[in-house]
Amino acid sequence: MGIGSIQSSPLRVRWPGLPERALPAGTERYVVPGGGSITTRIYAGDRLRVVNREGGQIAELLAFRDGRCDSGLLQGDGRVQPRSAISDQLRGLLQRRGLSADRLSAIELFERAARGGDSAELICAADGVLVVAAPGGPMSPHEQNPPTELLLFIERKDPAQTDPDHQLPEPLADPKQDFRIERATAQSYLVKAGQWIQVIDVAGRQCSDFQAFPVAALEQGVERCLDATATRTLMGQGYPQPGQLAKCYDHDFNPLVEIVQDNCSRHDAFGLACTAKYYEDMGYPGHANCSDNFSRELAQHQIRSRRGWMALNFFFNTGVDDGNAFYFDEPWSRPGDYILMRAVEDLLCISSSCPCDIDAANGWNPTDIHVRVYEPNLQAKRSIGFRKRTDAEVEMTKETGFHTRTSALTRDFVEYNGYWLPNSYRDHGAIAEYWACRERAIVMDLSALRKFEITGPDAENLMNHCLTRNIRKLAVGQVVYTAMCYETGTMLDDGTLYRLGADNFRWIGGCDSGGDWLRKKADELGLEVWIRSSSDQLHNLAVQGPASRDILREIIWTPPTQTSIEELGWFRLTIGRIGGEHGIAVVVSRTGYSGELGYEIFCHPRDCAAVWDAVWEAGQPHGIAPLGLEALDTLRIEAGLIFAGYEFDDQTDPFEAGIGFTVPLKSKTEDFIGREALLKRKENPQRKLVGLELAGGELAAHGDCVRVGKQQVGVITSGTKSPVLGKNVALCRMAIEYSEAGTDVEVGKLDGEQKRLPAVVVPLSFYDPKKTRPQS
Repeated sequence: MGIGSIQSSPLRVRWPGLPERALPAGTERYVVPGGGSITTRIYAGDRLRVVNREGGQIAELLAFRDGRCDSGLLQGDGRVQPRSAISDQLRGLLQRRGLSADRLSAIELFERAARGGDSAELICAADGVLVVAAPGGPMSPHEQNPPTELLLFIERKDPAQTDPDHQLPEPLADPKQDFRIERATAQSYLVKAGQWIQVIDVAGRQCSDFQAFPVAALEQGVERCLDATATRTLMGQGYPQPGQLAKCYDHDFNPLVEIVQDNCSRHDAFGLACTAKYYEDMGYPGHANCSDNFSRELAQHQIRSRRGWMALNFFFNTGVDDGNAFYFDEPWSRPGDYILMRAVEDLLCISSSCPCDIDAANGWNPTDIHVRVYEPNLQAKRSIGFRKRTDAEVEMTKETGFHTRTSALTRDFVEYNGYWLPNSYRDHGAIAEYWACRERAIVMDLSALRKFEITGPDAENLMNHCLTRNIRKLAVGQVVYTAMCYETGTMLDDGTLYRLGADNFRWIGGCDSGGDWLRKKADELGLEVWIRSSSDQLHNLAVQGPASRDILREIIWTPPTQTSIEELGWFRLTIGRIGGEHGIAVVVSRTGYSGELGYEIFCHPRDCAAVWDAVWEAGQPHGIAPLGLEALDTLRIEAGLIFAGYEFDDQTDPFEAGIGFTVPLKSKTEDFIGREALLKRKENPQRKLVGLELAGGELAAHGDCVRVGKQQVGVITSGTKSPVLGKNVALCRMAIEYSEAGTDVEVGKLDGEQKRLPAVVVPLSFYDPKKTRPQS
């Protein structure tokens, strides 16, 4: 193939997460959160395009000239509406920007009937400031009108007027220090104990080395700095692992910095800053490098020069392969990604903008790093970055509406699906929590599940086409567990579908991709249907265990037109209130993930604390306990319930995942996504999810091989010790030839060969295989 054919090829590398690659030059992209707003500068001649991403969302644009509202700055689509009242959130935004809240008028775009993907365009008549809002109030759990996000694209008339800092995150407070480190340089700076240091990747894919010295030691002529070996040893981390540690130490074991926020989540494992030797060995003598930049900058502080400096290597994408060798690739960081850390004592710090331009370390194009230092009174919660999709804006780990109650009972939280959820509770522990569920009752925060409102005259057609179950048989008030598959028959997600009305459904799954998939298919089929995310409007509390019905019937009021808790059947829902006819609005379903009789309560986040309190108080006579993710894992494995990333992924079909019952190929005669592939897969099964009982006391772990002799015949998907059975059990994806109950196999440990745990194949559900308890 010649050069000409390469240049004319229509195939190009896609960069959906990098604005400078995904958008035309001079175009900026902003995400306006549902119920929130953003602000940016605009210039005469700029063209604006506002996209109604999910549909049904009103957009409001307020333009300001010289600090005062002037709707005449924007010309094009929309209608001008006076604003007599604004939210406290918007008022605070205007105050921070020095904009007047007097005589406001907004340009309103879209109707409630707007479809997903609808857009409107305007042009700026003069320079000013633009505020774009996606207004919307709290959604009651029985409603289906959540505020959703908008996209704003600005095509600059003069690309040179693009704000070079428009990708920088808003300051977390008024910075004490605020400075730019130009590409291929380093800068030192002093911070006091308790102050916060924010290191920001300005343009994305740019590494920054960080080192710190205790000032007290320097004043005594002693050089101490962050030490890689001490840090990894004290934190118990293998070498290396992408990501950052909570605390970093010097070799006297003194903590110097505490890392509190990281919205990139992919960094080096604490190695050396780049050195002159690296470039010399690559054939580039004299190339600028971070170690020499460190030494030159630190010389003014009488710190001795070093050929190689240890450093925290922020945004440097490194790891260790299966052969225990270092490797690196292009950074994962996007424009505006940052690390936030707190100084444990007075420190002399130094940060660099790495000069490497000969490989992928900085995407072959070094750019700038920005540093901000904040006073100790900054209130920063521990969080890491989460993206709903590749091109989505980063979101920091959230707290659910129940966090005020769960955090009073434990500090053991883990990140799951963008939220902090309790892993276990103090004064309880996973085993006690487990037995509380099996014998009495528990409450559990499951708010991280994703919720989508599907409404419109074609809602049933869409869901019947996209899900494996026969949705036309689903009655109003009924819930069904089902799979969502690709055309290949492999699984995108599993979840439950709630029917709230003839044309009203609620999909509750594990991932944001489910909603994106539904929108894509609705658009391809030309269906009149709206798919709107309601995850931030609906949080849910699971109440599970033999006493769960007795607890909830004391506190849930239902009108005569709705089913009472006492009458509510398995996989049914009811709409009611807590606290009587005028109490807290809730939706209650008889569903769960524990293998026990159980329910889920859905409410708005603002009501979560009151809902928890009502359940907790009513549950005291019944011995209710809180339950975390660790105990939940044991419960669901015993019951043979599957989990994304373990029992299934996009290479696994529902039959292989152990939920073939969700694919009624005979009774559902209508076509649905994946049907043809699933017919072939059912006729020619290759793998099957089975249960294993293991001899001895050692647990099987996710990913362990399962062998018969030398041959690997399966892989462990999940394993646990079953308290109720007193046995070690596991779920295993097994070759069909070895899937019969009673088959003897071995679970490989160490390298899979040197140590074998005897096991026997058993039916999938270890506990209550006929599901008599949840149906009781």
